[in-house]
Amino acid sequence: MTPKRDYFTCLKECTSNMSSITIANGSSIEACGIGTVSANIVGHKGDASNMVAQNTLYVPDMRHSVLSVLQMIENGRKVVFNKSGCHIMDMKGGRSGINPRWKTYLDKIDQALEDYQPCQAKDCSCYTDNINSPVVLFEGINQDVVRQALSRGVHYQILNHTLYRQQDCLFPFRCRGVEHFLHPMLPQLPDLEFSLNTHDWPQVPRNWDPLPVFSFSKTSQYWDIMYPAWTFWEGGPAISLYPTGIGRWDLHRKSIMRAAEQWSWQKKKPKGFFRGSRTSAERDPLILLSRSNPELVDAQYTKNQAWKSDKDTLGADPASEVSFEDHCPYKYLFNFRGVAASFRLKHLFLCNSLVLHVDKEWLEFFYPALREWVHYIPVDRDLHSVRELLDFAKENDQVAKEIADRGFAFIKDHLSLKEVRCYWRRLLRSYAKLLNYKPVQDPKLIRITPQASS
Repeated sequence: MTPKRDYFTCLKECTSNMSSITIANGSSIEACGIGTVSANIVGHKGDASNMVAQNTLYVPDMRHSVLSVLQMIENGRKVVFNKSGCHIMDMKGGRSGINPRWKTYLDKIDQALEDYQPCQAKDCSCYTDNINSPVVLFEGINQDVVRQALSRGVHYQILNHTLYRQQDCLFPFRCRGVEHFLHPMLPQLPDLEFSLNTHDWPQVPRNWDPLPVFSFSKTSQYWDIMYPAWTFWEGGPAISLYPTGIGRWDLHRKSIMRAAEQWSWQKKKPKGFFRGSRTSAERDPLILLSRSNPELVDAQYTKNQAWKSDKDTLGADPASEVSFEDHCPYKYLFNFRGVAASFRLKHLFLCNSLVLHVDKEWLEFFYPALREWVHYIPVDRDLHSVRELLDFAKENDQVAKEIADRGFAFIKDHLSLKEVRCYWRRLLRSYAKLLNYKPVQDPKLIRITPQASS
């Protein structure tokens, strides 16, 4: 029933009141007609549905339209209420009136939302599985195993709440970026020693016996224990915009979110966007798609340290680098892996744009807490579906916006420096409990002071 006369495509009005309706406060109002309503309905998924409801009462004195769930069911539809909203479907489970082309993607979103259990913003609980990974891998860790691990990384010791490290660190800024987080928690940590891999590539493949090596990134084919990358504080790719590396995640969070506020979803350009160097030919299809369909995606290669000629940028002049903040005017942002996991992913989410994450094989510690179709759209490595996914996002704009909103909210709420410190503290405590020997100070190590890591 509805008070909206213009909803009706066919209406038989009555000269006398035909029906009395009792409303919530106990009073009665009268229906003045009956007919057929055809309404365009946009659900939370962004799909436009044309729903026809016959035998609808015209009740001018109502304040709002009312839809009978019982009538929907009796007319062959299915009504589902869940945490993502109310869905009116046919008995086969599809939304009424949607473009059948997008049913597979929309069903994946529905299922992902149904399966997703949001984590609590307490004690970095989103990352508990990774924090507990040493416990899963090892019943105990003896000194011989640690000695083997030390050949794969930088030797650190924490003894009597003091930090020691081997003198040589191949990438000093990477060590400093890690040490920044270790120093404040030293009073809370027991004695321990560990091997920290500062290379991009993980060190312990699964065809070996497990070794307790800490690495910032890995795939499922490695045993390495993931730690938060140094780039949360210092280092990372050095480009003209960030000559000492991207670093300082706390500052980037503020500046990117300020940019996002200036570019609401309605203001953003409805096209894909990517800027980055050609670290892998996996990115080539998107660059070529951009050249043939510039209205669909703006993707260009920039220089990196290995650049020698335009052959290194796929036959074109290198594009100018673009700041993270200047990604925010675009609705659809692409993330590719680099040598290992890409440092840019967390920054892209803060634009509150839809992230299209290519090939989820490579991980950082926080990636597993993000869910495909909930926080981002997954894209296969060969990019064969990228045009279709962009068309899907455009035609289902509200769906795209809601995924972007969830991705933004997750990174905003669960990936501050507070969570990074919490992760480090819990990870090292979990690891230390497994050591079945008492570490003794190695005289070859040097003491690392807070001043040296600032």
